[in-house]
Amino acid sequence: MLVLIAAHAAVAALLPALAPRAGRAVWWVAALVPLATLVWAAALAPSVLDGDTPVEHFGWAPSLGLEVFLRLDALSLLMTGVISGVGAAVLVYGARYTSEGHGRESALLLAFAGVMLGLVTADNLLVLYVFWELTTVVSFLLIAGRGRTREHREAAQQALVVTTGGGLAMLLGFVMLGEAAGTYRISELVADPPDGGYVPAALVLVLVGVFTKSAQFPLHGWLPAAMVAPTTVSAYLHAAAMVKAGVYLTARLAPGFADTEPWRPLVLTVGLLSLVVGAWRALWESDLKRVLAYGTISELGLLIALFGYGTRDSALAGEVMLLAHATFKASLFLITGLVEHHTGTREIGRLSGLGRRRPVLLTLAALAAASMAGLPPLAGYLGHEAYLDTFWNAARNGPGAGEEWVLAALAAGSALTVTYAIRYLWGAFASLPGVEPTPQEDPGDRALGMAVPITALVAATLGLGVWYTGTEALTEPYAALLPSPQEPYHLALWHGPSPALLLSAAALAAGLLLYRLRPALSAVRDRSPRAPDAQGSYRQAVRGLDGAAAWLTRRTQVGSLPVYLTVLLATVLLVPGAALLLRDVPLPAPPLWNSAVQVPLAAVVLITALALAAARHRLAAALLAGAVGYGVAGLFLVQGAPDLALTQFLIETLTLVVIVLVLRGLPAELGARTGSRRVRRLRLAVATAAGALVAVLALAVSTVRREPAVSEFYTDHVEEAGAHNVVNAVIVDFRALDTLGEIAVLLVTAIGVGALIGVLGGRAATIRARPPAADRYEPTARWALPHEQWLPEARELPAHDRSLLLEILTRLLFPSVLVLSLYLLYSGHLRPGGGFAGGLVAGQAFTLRYLVGGRADSAFAVPLDPRLVAGGGLALAATAGLAPLAFGGEPLGGALVSVTLPVLGHLEATTTLVFDTGVYLLVTGVCLKLLSAVGPAQETPEEAAGKSGGTPDTPATATGSRA
Repeated sequence: MLVLIAAHAAVAALLPALAPRAGRAVWWVAALVPLATLVWAAALAPSVLDGDTPVEHFGWAPSLGLEVFLRLDALSLLMTGVISGVGAAVLVYGARYTSEGHGRESALLLAFAGVMLGLVTADNLLVLYVFWELTTVVSFLLIAGRGRTREHREAAQQALVVTTGGGLAMLLGFVMLGEAAGTYRISELVADPPDGGYVPAALVLVLVGVFTKSAQFPLHGWLPAAMVAPTTVSAYLHAAAMVKAGVYLTARLAPGFADTEPWRPLVLTVGLLSLVVGAWRALWESDLKRVLAYGTISELGLLIALFGYGTRDSALAGEVMLLAHATFKASLFLITGLVEHHTGTREIGRLSGLGRRRPVLLTLAALAAASMAGLPPLAGYLGHEAYLDTFWNAARNGPGAGEEWVLAALAAGSALTVTYAIRYLWGAFASLPGVEPTPQEDPGDRALGMAVPITALVAATLGLGVWYTGTEALTEPYAALLPSPQEPYHLALWHGPSPALLLSAAALAAGLLLYRLRPALSAVRDRSPRAPDAQGSYRQAVRGLDGAAAWLTRRTQVGSLPVYLTVLLATVLLVPGAALLLRDVPLPAPPLWNSAVQVPLAAVVLITALALAAARHRLAAALLAGAVGYGVAGLFLVQGAPDLALTQFLIETLTLVVIVLVLRGLPAELGARTGSRRVRRLRLAVATAAGALVAVLALAVSTVRREPAVSEFYTDHVEEAGAHNVVNAVIVDFRALDTLGEIAVLLVTAIGVGALIGVLGGRAATIRARPPAADRYEPTARWALPHEQWLPEARELPAHDRSLLLEILTRLLFPSVLVLSLYLLYSGHLRPGGGFAGGLVAGQAFTLRYLVGGRADSAFAVPLDPRLVAGGGLALAATAGLAPLAFGGEPLGGALVSVTLPVLGHLEATTTLVFDTGVYLLVTGVCLKLLSAVGPAQETPEEAAGKSGGTPDTPATATGSRA
């Protein structure tokens, strides 16, 4: 299972690179992966249906309870068949349907198939939630496309907001359920469900996520809006896969929680309301895809009601309807795409005469629509008969939970389904009186290629109905897990005269009659008061939220940094400070110093901090801030923390250089002091109190430790990591997951900061005043100007900005500093250093090169984007962390490698060095990114004009930047 999920991700990552050469063939390559998954599922089907449940497990962070369990049982097998079978058909269809963006679209659809496979096989609530949200992200990208139109962007945003909001509520419900049960394993949770306490509230929260994902009333508006997406997306995500996630979760939890209040009343109410309202809305849509979209909402409501009811027969009916819906609805969406391909439209009022000229397409559509309407011998008929029989008997012999109303709603929904099925067929293929036949394009080979997967899906819905014994063999194992209050129902095309058959016939007749009476119903509908529209309600809610955010922002974001800091520090004083006062915590009297060297260092820190508070010049303030940092680094060194001291020294140096670069675009003097004397005194009091609180908290924390220090564990096991430097071993081995998350955040932050600096710097350059000619620097001495090309990039600078001494020193020091950075990288496991420190040293080397030559990226032999360096580092670290899985190990684990070489002799290394190399590259790339963004953004108009060959009045642009 894990290999198949990884295969989906790996092939999806390769498709965009393959598309420029392979073109449409990438769709066929993508289709091979779900097809292979379908073959794998078919091979395992006999054993799984007999009760075998393969389980795959690996511990991500076992001490934190984060473990990945993948499990294949009968329900997962059913969903895997739907996801892979329909996915392969849609990808084959996309090869002829899609006209551009083959790599992007095929990759996203394949990635979605892999995410759905992970969702239906996950046996851990938190793992399921991760895949759940990944479906939301991928669907957002698929609906938005390339974001060319506002309609696409708004539809994608609505789907993202609604489903993510429901997913967050569901996550809270998962946590509550997991804590109540003492386990997050879904199989264990269902086998021994918790009850009482906050379990009912947790189930409500979980069902909120179900209803948003499966577009249930009144949270259904995002699904019709998403019909702006391509047909491939609608057929797969919105008919067979994404919207089925909520149905699957309902089915997964029903065996354990169907009898827990308020599960059954809630799923029946929402599901049946969606069944009727969705079918009713489908009658009045003129766009074929929106007809199918509202029909999907209706059928999803039916599935949630069937699975949520929680009996053996209702679950059996739900499984059959799930298979039927996936085949007939996906095929109808694909048929709609082919209709649009032939005619250029999906509007019912503009389509006429297509059935006569496309009889094969009409036949396929008629079979799919017949299955949707519940006609024999198709799969939809089996499902209709099963649920009508189930609830007829439940209404007569059930526990009295309103089964009569459920049966009535099911009958009404069935009749309306027949009506909109006829409307779809008639609107797409009939010859309308008074309307000229719709012009058609020459279909060519593309139409034939699109018709093949449609035929396969229609054949599947026919085969599932005719071969009902095989359908029951596939669906019975899951249904058998639920109680059966009556004689078990068995699938068949003919049960003889029965109430279910009469109800089916009545629903068919009522559906035909409703279609004939549709004009009269339309007049009544037009005169009746309209219910609130879901789309309008969503827009009003968004506008209200935006207005509330603007109101709050105007009153809280006053644009004053001192106000923000005062509020933050006051909050710290009130919350942790109050907690400290309420507890009787002993405060020991610490020694003033442990070493005489600490006294002058502490004096430097205190004196420079006081001077910093009184400084009025920006450059002086920057230098004093650096002095404070250097003093603190010295204290770290005295305390026996060389790694920490080294990192502090490097960060202070690099930060000081970046700050000085930024100061070039700011006034030399700090602004005037703001606020009255009383306000300044308040700020001084808050700052002093906050500092005292931090000192007191440090003392208090040192006295309340109950457990042994974790440092003992690290020192005892550091040699197992092949290291002598405990700090580096903690970073790349013991706490590698933390490091991976931190460098990912660092990369995202650097990209964001670089983008902001570029935007704000370019804007500032257009308004920066040009200095008077008398103030411009003109060199008086020419003898110090270099005549040789010591640095390639220096020749781009004006001659008077070059320095012979600095260029020679940089030429000599640059390779040495880079070698030092590599030494720190590769020796970090044994002595002070590591990837982070080495990357910072490399950043210092490139910073030196930038200060002398104006560019840092020219140091590479080939042009290299800093983002590629940083992104490659993150990819290398992540790959190194996941590589142990391929050898049966745990992720982010390490192994010692010992080799004997002819010349070098015996060498020992650890595989975590690869992870540390990724950290090194990422930190180096981030430094380059900041230099490439900060430098051009702070150029003066004269500097920019000198580089571009323009005049100083020309706005500065970052033409010299590769960022």
